[in-house]
Amino acid sequence: MTHNPSNSGQGRVEEILENGSLSVAGLSHVKGDISTSLLDQTVSQLLESTVHLHGERSAFIFTEQGIRWSWFDFQQKVDAMAVGLLAMGLEAGDRLGIWSPNRSEWVVTQFATAKIGVILVNVNPAYRLSELEYALNKVQVKALILAEKFKTSDYIGMVQTLVPELETCEPGRIHAIKFPHLRWVIRMGHQQTPGMLNYEALLSGGNPAQYAKLSELTAVLNPHDPINIQFTSGTTGNPKGATLSHHNILNNACCVAQAMKLTEHDRLCVPVPLYHCFGMVLSVLACVSVGASMVFPGEAFDPAATLKAASEERCTALHGVPTMFIAELALPNFSDYDLSSLRTGIMAGAPCPIETMKRVVQDMHMTEVTIAYGMTETSPVSFQSATHDPLEKRVATVGRVMPHLEVKIVDEHGQTVPRGTKGELCTRGYSVMKGYWGDDARTADAIKDGWMYTGDLATLDSEGYCNIVGRVKDMIIRGGENIYPREIEEYLFRHPKVGEVQVFGVPDPKYGEEICAWIVTKSGQAMTEDDVKNFCKGQIAHYKIPRYVKFVDALPMTVTGKPQKFIMSEMMSQELGLAKTVTA
Repeated sequence: MTHNPSNSGQGRVEEILENGSLSVAGLSHVKGDISTSLLDQTVSQLLESTVHLHGERSAFIFTEQGIRWSWFDFQQKVDAMAVGLLAMGLEAGDRLGIWSPNRSEWVVTQFATAKIGVILVNVNPAYRLSELEYALNKVQVKALILAEKFKTSDYIGMVQTLVPELETCEPGRIHAIKFPHLRWVIRMGHQQTPGMLNYEALLSGGNPAQYAKLSELTAVLNPHDPINIQFTSGTTGNPKGATLSHHNILNNACCVAQAMKLTEHDRLCVPVPLYHCFGMVLSVLACVSVGASMVFPGEAFDPAATLKAASEERCTALHGVPTMFIAELALPNFSDYDLSSLRTGIMAGAPCPIETMKRVVQDMHMTEVTIAYGMTETSPVSFQSATHDPLEKRVATVGRVMPHLEVKIVDEHGQTVPRGTKGELCTRGYSVMKGYWGDDARTADAIKDGWMYTGDLATLDSEGYCNIVGRVKDMIIRGGENIYPREIEEYLFRHPKVGEVQVFGVPDPKYGEEICAWIVTKSGQAMTEDDVKNFCKGQIAHYKIPRYVKFVDALPMTVTGKPQKFIMSEMMSQELGLAKTVTA
């Protein structure tokens, strides 16, 4: 078929789809609905509007900390912290890092920094010494707020190791060899640590003049100013700091809330991490945009704590990645939790197994649950299913293009492919990041003519629904055959004993690559390699049947629940004594 070299769709017939989006006839190219306008606000202005409308309603519940705030309560905390930051000498454009699990201090910091134009830097709670050092220096962090600890991570101890100068300096007077730009370290908790300011002292550090200055600062902020840096967890090389503006994340949050049909009467259970776009944008900002209440079950994901909070707080919505829902459904006492109040929510962050989705709808009462797809660099959501979409569309696709966005799927030459053909998904519109902080080369490689090249393989059907079939780098090439792991994973997940599965490539001297599957069986179940291969024979093409099968207790995951295939590939390659590793 002859492709349109311009890829612009000009001269092509455009058809209106059911959700108001436009589709270029015959090509994998869609444009989102533009019947409503994008907001031209800052994050601070959005919060002020919500407080004005819903001030006395419940805003935040942190069950582990015993905190319940109304919107009025929350605004007071935000303002107190904002003036405290001003008193420390922070100015618009300065970078402030936060290194913490899901705590109330996180969301206060999120909105206090936005109020004065300070750029919030989300630091992964799982980072260790070298990763922390790289991230803080990459974006020249001036102040760092940190929790005492998280799981096996001693945050205080790690910072003291990297910044030994803290032992003999006053708070705000740090001059560290390794961190030339760092001036302040603020710690949560009540203990005193040399060189560090306590979080509560920060909240009482402002004066009347600084409170008066707040409204002046808020008025001059530009919605297109950068407000957030989120490090992406690449499989190779150092993390990249995706830089996002008020305009990016605020509008994406509003569109996500509309897709879920959230209102001020909803209560969202949030077990996903705040440092990630899922928690910060899809959960918190989406709720702020409509005045919905948020319930945080704990600092880290725990399936029992999540269902307990959803049940006791009568939540109407729940967020999570597929592995979270799988863990919740697998609880031995799952039926003890009353989840009848649940209605909607989002399952995203990784490919969603079809059988898991069906159980979420049926057993968790989430009849209006939506699937969302995106990436940090696009603020993050580009596709989301509607609450009224047919179940087969919600279990087999990631929905349709979001409002005000444009998406195309291209081949290896950059040409838009016909409808139904696999290719790399590209996104253009308000949601595309401003760039990778301090990395023009990698920015130029990712964004071309306004299009963000996602690295994800996808197809688009005649109704505009998108199906993610894998990563460009995940694709296995076995003897010249292009094999997409997602297809094999979906098939293996049908086996009644399979709880989780990941498929990836390992080196092979004959075929170039061979297929390997790592499987976590359901509780109390046992399987053999022959069981897996016999299950595949006659059902999928012979070259798609895994040559290697390994049963494991758990899969290596990122903090956000994304399987780390490159780690699996490296470990399996070493175990098999293969000459070279494959980065998936």
